[in-house]
Amino acid sequence: MADSFNKKEREKKKRKKRQDKADLKKHRKENGESLPEFMYVDHNGNITATPPEPIDKEDEIALEDIEVSVPKKAEGDVVSFVKQGHVKFFNTEKGYGFIIDKATKDSFFVHIDGCQDVIKDNDKVEFEVGKGPKGPIAMRVKLIKL
Repeated sequence: MADSFNKKEREKKKRKKRQDKADLKKHRKENGESLPEFMYVDHNGNITATPPEPIDKEDEIALEDIEVSVPKKAEGDVVSFVKQGHVKFFNTEKGYGFIIDKATKDSFFVHIDGCQDVIKDNDKVEFEVGKGPKGPIAMRVKLIKL
């Protein structure tokens, strides 16, 4: 019983929607309203019904000016992959812990296999970030000599 009622209601809504669409089309035709056939995109990315103004020659970019490469490093540019931080927690029995990066405050997992020196809690260390099975890990961990 309920299915036939819902089916009738859906059909009724479809007919009304079609009729409304036909009435709107008829109204636009009588009043001379119509949607533009073409739409244009100007140099700022705005959509308009009128063609955009031509772009000045000054704004054009020469093909030779486009560089498709990695910029060369200057002599003063030194990329260092060594980070500094402190040991937040280290369990010597199980052989793992966590190091907090000094600059970004990110936490990195460290395993005893990645340590070059013996470390303990709150030691200041230098380390490199590597890729582990579950995310970034600290590798080549060394104590900072004061």
